[in-house]
Amino acid sequence: MDRTPLTQLTQLADLDQRVSGCRACPRLVTWREHVARTKRAAFADWTYWGRPVPGFGPVDARLLIVGLAPAAHGGNRTGRMFTGDRSGDVLYQALYDIGLASQPTSVSAGDGLELHGVRVTAPVHCAPPANKPTPEERDTCRHWLVEELTLLRPTLRAAVVLGAFGWQAALPAFTAAGWAVPRPRPVFAHGARVGLDGLDLFGCFHVSQRNTFTGRLTPEMLRDVLRTAAEAAGLG
Repeated sequence: MDRTPLTQLTQLADLDQRVSGCRACPRLVTWREHVARTKRAAFADWTYWGRPVPGFGPVDARLLIVGLAPAAHGGNRTGRMFTGDRSGDVLYQALYDIGLASQPTSVSAGDGLELHGVRVTAPVHCAPPANKPTPEERDTCRHWLVEELTLLRPTLRAAVVLGAFGWQAALPAFTAAGWAVPRPRPVFAHGARVGLDGLDLFGCFHVSQRNTFTGRLTPEMLRDVLRTAAEAAGLG
């Protein structure tokens, strides 16, 4: 039986709905909607989501994974974080391998994938051109991550941040949500671990194709970080 307080479930659903209706960044709105209209030939029969992509996973998650932004033909197409692209294939396979996902694949929002004690989100909720949000877009989107962290705070015990951009975006959000981030702010590194008042923050190279195809981030490296974070969160 799901014992999550109804108010938490309602608040998270409300947050997700508000995120998906955001139009605060004109450049991102124009790009995500352009991609949704023109599509990629391989997905010509898809109706693209074409909106901001909310987080995915339970409101009582003990572990949070923070990425960068949805992929133009991944989350922007499917409407779910890390779903329908090769980065998501790598991430969800790793989560499945360590027992935190119900299946190793992520092809659509209705494919039955469930995460166990884990939620996945990003500091920027719209697909950006060239996968590069501007600092202004990052900062404009931050309040959504702050709200999400605030809702997750009662149960959240660990977080894995994928990549330096996500790390730089996430640290101010953790501060705004009430965690004490050390000064000077910790520098991103793969395998970095920082304690934040009852929460362990981990750094991990992003699951981008550039990193996974070149071997900068191997499946073993990813599983090691996720497994350590899951143990810190009490999921191991």
